[in-house]
Amino acid sequence: MSPELKIKIIEVCNTKIAQKGENVGLSFYAFFANRNDNPKLLMEAATWWIETHQLDHFEKAVKIKSLVSL
Repeated sequence: MSPELKIKIIEVCNTKIAQKGENVGLSFYAFFANRNDNPKLLMEAATWWIETHQLDHFEKAVKIKSLVSL
């Protein structure tokens, strides 16, 4: 995983957890704007989420943060 994506995922997870608590769920789309402004990074996130870890569409932010921090 690229450092850029790792930083982005951790920042978004921290923000969502702070706003909504530890049970907040999110999808990999949460790391991107509503427009496809960085398709390479979006595909990297999708591949990591779907192929590498076979995660459900929505997962707990604390779980995602933990996986990224390994």
